[in-house]
Amino acid sequence: MDAQERAWLDEYRRGDREALGKLVEHYRRPLYSFILKMTEGRVDPDEIFQEVWIRAIRNLDTFREENLLGWLFRIAHNLIIDLARRRKLFVEPDAATSGSQGRSSWLHRVPQSGIGPATRAAGTDLGERIRAAIRKLPPEQREVFLLRTEGDVPFKEIARIQGVTLNTALARMHYAVLKLREALKDDYEAYGGRMK
Repeated sequence: MDAQERAWLDEYRRGDREALGKLVEHYRRPLYSFILKMTEGRVDPDEIFQEVWIRAIRNLDTFREENLLGWLFRIAHNLIIDLARRRKLFVEPDAATSGSQGRSSWLHRVPQSGIGPATRAAGTDLGERIRAAIRKLPPEQREVFLLRTEGDVPFKEIARIQGVTLNTALARMHYAVLKLREALKDDYEAYGGRMK
């Protein structure tokens, strides 16, 4: 946690409600993105996001760790697992739908200047293929991949969130990358790269 985040947390603990708003806003993008991608739009991500903060606020006075975002990811992970058990939220990778349903993410962003319609369409198609490949990963591997790439969460923290050893978290990332590399091999080669 950096100095500003720590200052906001300390201010909130002293009763400054605006400081909590700053923390929520500061962590909104990585946390919300993680929730959205892990649930694949099958539930309202706003509800989970709010529930994460409700649970965090209840226990914020006792929070003593260094990584607040990691702690929030762990709360979100537990909520998503609970929902999945109750609602059978996740489907098998082969049954995943291919529509983006209007979602945008870091995988979908394309620089605007100097890009023609054909290049933009190709980039959009590639972004969708990347999203589809990520959706096809087993849930544990998808979670590790998203925590690391979207949230920049250290592997040690990912292992804690998932309740596994560090080696298991690293292996899950390794297998996720191998599967994505294989699924996107033709695209990579079409853009002038070579897969090893």
